[in-house]
Amino acid sequence: MNVLITSVSRKVSLVKAFSRALSEEGGGKVIAIDASPKSAALYFADKAYIVPAGLGENFRDIVQNICVKNEIKLLIPTRDEELPFFARERERLKDIGVCVMVSDPTVIKICQDKRRFIEFCLKHGFSVPKTYRETDIVFDFPLFVKDRFGKGSKSAFRVNSKPELDYFLNRLKDPIVQEYVEAPEYTVDLFADFAGNILSVVPRQRLSIFGGESFIGRTCKNWDIINESMRLAKALNLIGHNTIQCFLHNGQVKFIEVNPRYGGAANLGFAAGAFTPRMLVRLVLGREVKPCVGDFKDNLYMLRYTDDIFVDEDKMKQIAHFIE
Repeated sequence: MNVLITSVSRKVSLVKAFSRALSEEGGGKVIAIDASPKSAALYFADKAYIVPAGLGENFRDIVQNICVKNEIKLLIPTRDEELPFFARERERLKDIGVCVMVSDPTVIKICQDKRRFIEFCLKHGFSVPKTYRETDIVFDFPLFVKDRFGKGSKSAFRVNSKPELDYFLNRLKDPIVQEYVEAPEYTVDLFADFAGNILSVVPRQRLSIFGGESFIGRTCKNWDIINESMRLAKALNLIGHNTIQCFLHNGQVKFIEVNPRYGGAANLGFAAGAFTPRMLVRLVLGREVKPCVGDFKDNLYMLRYTDDIFVDEDKMKQIAHFIE
C-alpha cells in the first residue's frame, strides 16, 4: 500500500509517521509532492515530485496520474486551500482506487468560514467566545479581532483600544470581533473512521505558540474537552484526522475553529499513544481499528525545535517535475 501526501512543505514528522505506519502494517511507500524543490519533507519520502502551484485542471490531472503511476491507495491533503478541491475530487479519485482523507465539501465550507462555524456552533448548542456585531460592540477591552477566512495567527489580533479596533476593522476584509478570552487554549486531535465513528481524541494544551503552531504543549486527559469535541465532531460529521481548537474558560469548553486535516503538532498525540496514521492505514486496508478514546499518556510534553538538512543542488534537480 502506497500513500501520497500533498503540499508536504516542512511536514517531516508526518512523512516519517506514515513511513512508520506502513512498515508496521506490512510495507509500502510514502510519495510526497510540493510546488517547491526547497521543501524539506520531500527528502524524507520514498519518492517525491514537483507539481504546479495552484489547483487548476492541470493539477487535477497530474495528481491523478501520480496516483495511477505509483499505485496510491491513500491520499492525505495537508493544506487548507486544497481541502475543498480534494473534497470535490474525492469520488473521481475513488474510481481509480484512491481513498482521500477529507470530509464532505459542506463540512469543509463550515470549517473554513469562521462566521459560518460560529453560527453552526450556536445553532447546535456549542459554546464559542462571545461574538459581536459591529453595531453593538461593547467596548470592554481587550477584544479579539480576526478575519473571517484568515489562517493561523496572520489575521488575528488582540486589540486594546478603540483606535486599534477601528484600524483592524478597516484593515481586515471581513472582520469578526469577539471577547478576548483569558483561559488555557487547547488543540484536540480527533480521529474518526470514514463513517464518522470516533476512534481517538487527544486534547493537548498549547503552552507556547509560534506562527499559529504549538511549539511547547502537553497532553491533557480532560473529559469535558474530550466529550464536547466528540459531540462537535458528530454534529459536523467529521472523518479522518481533525484539529479542533478551543478554550477551557471557567469550566466551559469554547470552540474557536476546526481544521479538518493533520495539524503541525499532531506528533504529540502520536507519541502519547494515539498513532492515527497507523489507524488510517488499517482502515484503508480493511483491518479492524478499535476505538481508544481516552487511551493515551496524560501530561506528556512536546518540546519542538528546528532542525537542518543539507541538499546538494544536483540532488534537488533530480526531483522530477511531474508533467505527464
